[in-house]
Amino acid sequence: MTQLTRPSARKTAEAHDPAGTEHGISGKGLKTGQLGLLAVVVLGISSVAPAYSLTSSLGPAVNAVGLQLPAIFIVAFIPMILVAFAYRELNADSPDSGTTFTWATKAFGPFIGWMGGWGLLAANIIVLSNLAGVAVDFFYLFLAQVFGNPDLADLTSNKALNIATCLAFVALAVWVSYRGLHATKLVQYAMVGFQVVVLGVFIVMALTHASSGDTPTAIAFSWDWFDPTKISSFEQFAAGMSLAVFVYWGWDVCLTVNEETKGGKGTAGKAGTTTAIAVLGLYVAVIVATMMVAGVGGDGIGLNNPDNQSNIFAALASPVMGPLAILMSLAVLAGTASSLQSTMASPARSLLAMGHYGALPQKFSTVSKRFGSPGFATIMAGAISGGFYAIMKVVSENVLNDTILALGLMICFYYGMTAFACAWYFRHSVFSSVRNFFMRLLFPVIGGVVLTLVFIQTAVDSWSPSFGSGSEIFGVGLVFIIGVGILVLGAVVMVIMARTRPGFFRGETLRKDTPALVVPE
Repeated sequence: MTQLTRPSARKTAEAHDPAGTEHGISGKGLKTGQLGLLAVVVLGISSVAPAYSLTSSLGPAVNAVGLQLPAIFIVAFIPMILVAFAYRELNADSPDSGTTFTWATKAFGPFIGWMGGWGLLAANIIVLSNLAGVAVDFFYLFLAQVFGNPDLADLTSNKALNIATCLAFVALAVWVSYRGLHATKLVQYAMVGFQVVVLGVFIVMALTHASSGDTPTAIAFSWDWFDPTKISSFEQFAAGMSLAVFVYWGWDVCLTVNEETKGGKGTAGKAGTTTAIAVLGLYVAVIVATMMVAGVGGDGIGLNNPDNQSNIFAALASPVMGPLAILMSLAVLAGTASSLQSTMASPARSLLAMGHYGALPQKFSTVSKRFGSPGFATIMAGAISGGFYAIMKVVSENVLNDTILALGLMICFYYGMTAFACAWYFRHSVFSSVRNFFMRLLFPVIGGVVLTLVFIQTAVDSWSPSFGSGSEIFGVGLVFIIGVGILVLGAVVMVIMARTRPGFFRGETLRKDTPALVVPE
């Protein structure tokens, strides 16, 4: 295996390990040089899944912050881009498919690193189940539109059929992902391009309807929508932030495939920040157009209508796009399907890294000889996400809303940990230059603090069953049980792994260290 640390750091590693691989970053057998910058950006946008993210989150976000919807999305972008800088710094020093798991281990040690990896895995498993659920809804809506039979759209309410269809989507995503990033790339170009074009058509048609006066719910544009100080309480602000953070999440898949990119370790870092900025522009345009045509009321196609909130585009497509509404159904279906498949890359490669460094059973480190992909880890990621969705569909009144809110907790947890890991790992070089002060200390710490505050506030609020769909277990809100409960479960699994696989937790396979005082290329 090839040592990937910088030459200056390699000398330190080799002082403990003559082979140069025992304590440091090492290759895992993944197929290298598969993706250039454009392909990684497309993969990142696919994982973010703009159409899916917006249709799932706009309703709950409007319920939290009302007219300040554009403001909360822009504010939520700030910690995202600051954390993206932290990812880029860490990736330049230690490119590894384990990302948060690997970097938090090198910064804070194996126990915190393991929990960071668990948080990343949990977030991905939750969103994979959610993606499949949205894909099911739009699949049957699409069939209803094609055959002119509205009853087909109601098939999604049949729990058994819904779960079976969801598992079929997950199995298809696993099959494509197992075949490696080349197959993934070919699928993504077509689906992401189509998704963005349809959202562009929706924006134009929504603005046209809003300005023509033929939509009773339409409201006039106002710059006040961009003022976050008009959000009436911190609780509302935190709830809106948790949801808005969710819609940006997914760009870090660009870093997860860093061992498989072309152009060196800088490609993944550039792709991550490029993806985040591109998505921000698209979101603001869609949000403003949607608010202008639908308004934030509770009647008709209003964004606060409870019948619309779980799936905004399903409610708005026909009134806004008329006969072209089927394109929106296809766009969301394509977006969720492509994201389901591209997002699979992140937990699979995180599981691979955890198995490779001995934090999980060795079977997870298996790489397909034919496709150069993390075969066993991909299958396990799909199986766990499918099982999670099936359980949630049975116990939750609104599985999509509750899992999105819980996902916000997971995102804040592991993104925040990565940001703090950057500041601590580079602590000896943060004052060596102005650049290092901002990129390695100030920006990551600000991003980490904001996400930590949102995590704490959301966890406190979600204890109440009224936070989310109203589902509860023994009087405790289901969102809290999913979010915090999964972290507690992770701590339990970590203790078991520490007893059965002690090498990683003793620092024998991946050590806690600090880099040399140099600026990455």
